[in-house]
Amino acid sequence: MIEKGKAIKVQKRQRKLFTNNSHYDHDYKKLEWSHVPFEHPATFDTLAMDPDKKQELIQDLSVFSKSKEYYLKVGKPWKRGYLLYGPPGTGKSTLISAMANLLDYDVYDLELTAVKNNTKLRKLLIETTSKSIIVIEDIDCSLNLSGKRRNKEGEATEEDKGKAEIKREEKEESKVTLSGLLNFIDGLWSACGGERLIVFTTNYVDELDPALIRRGRMDMHIELSYCTFQAFKLLAMNYLGIEDHALFGDIKELMQKHEARLRNLIQAQQNAKGDAAEMEGMGSHQDDKKED
Repeated sequence: MIEKGKAIKVQKRQRKLFTNNSHYDHDYKKLEWSHVPFEHPATFDTLAMDPDKKQELIQDLSVFSKSKEYYLKVGKPWKRGYLLYGPPGTGKSTLISAMANLLDYDVYDLELTAVKNNTKLRKLLIETTSKSIIVIEDIDCSLNLSGKRRNKEGEATEEDKGKAEIKREEKEESKVTLSGLLNFIDGLWSACGGERLIVFTTNYVDELDPALIRRGRMDMHIELSYCTFQAFKLLAMNYLGIEDHALFGDIKELMQKHEARLRNLIQAQQNAKGDAAEMEGMGSHQDDKKED
């Protein structure tokens, strides 16, 4: 009865989205984390993702959330790591929200560049709660842990140059090291608390240090690639209420020949405003991409 009461209390609580406060200001009274209500509506039912990958992930998350006794038995901290990788605009952040909603977890969005050193990083960890997801997005761009992003010619992008200029102007720079981050993930301090997911996202998985993403740290690697036809059909149902259409065959053929980003297709379907006739715009959108 006590356990059931606790479970009901957890389900009814207001979940939160946390962000870490910068350690470069001198307001020592500030808390390590600040938060707002977590109200992202994404669910696995509405998530445009490869059906097999989706089901595998749902099963993995479900097993994890019920495995307290297993982790105690094998002598491991009750935590699990997920690496989400793929091109920009393929739904990595949305997937994190769906994971949080599935498990009723809080989300801690950790900005590494705002963390002064490894000691502060550990302090942030011990102030997180159980039943939570700790997220580090674009890990490939954090603190030179994996090198700077480059364009095709090997030059630093304009975004990189801007960020570098800002860093030069700062009086202090983050001294978080790769070793400190590895200890954060699965060192001694990682055992503080339980029932915790750690999620990294990246657009450039090949640039990451192998030690950072090896199995055991990032237990499950999930590639979010360009939109499949099955994912497109789900988008058509979600945005336009269309289960089938005469142009589906043409769109499927075009999608097999050309990669389509979820972000672009979602925008096209939002512009359709629920008019089934606008499905022709989907085909035109794919034709335009093919010509490009």
